[in-house]
Amino acid sequence: MGQVVVHGAQLSCSFGLAPSSLTVLPVKRCTLGGMPIGTITDTVPMVNIKPFGMCTSLANPSVASATAAALGVLTPMPCVPATSVPGRRQPRPPP
Repeated sequence: MGQVVVHGAQLSCSFGLAPSSLTVLPVKRCTLGGMPIGTITDTVPMVNIKPFGMCTSLANPSVASATAAALGVLTPMPCVPATSVPGRRQPRPPP
């Protein structure tokens, strides 16, 4: 069995400047010991996963443009969480 994550669990992003928390919606809620638990479908940015403050990832288009405008000085911008697609397997590297 995988790890269980409950409503309100603290989340972090290696590029975010602040922690966030998981929101488990009351639709199709699963519980464990009376606590609502997250499922693989609870990965919707801005709904189940709130922003992590300011973002420092150059993969974020707003950070990349702000950094370019600042002549290469990393310029954090507001976070918009980017999660992987639920149920989609990541490609494996060749052996």
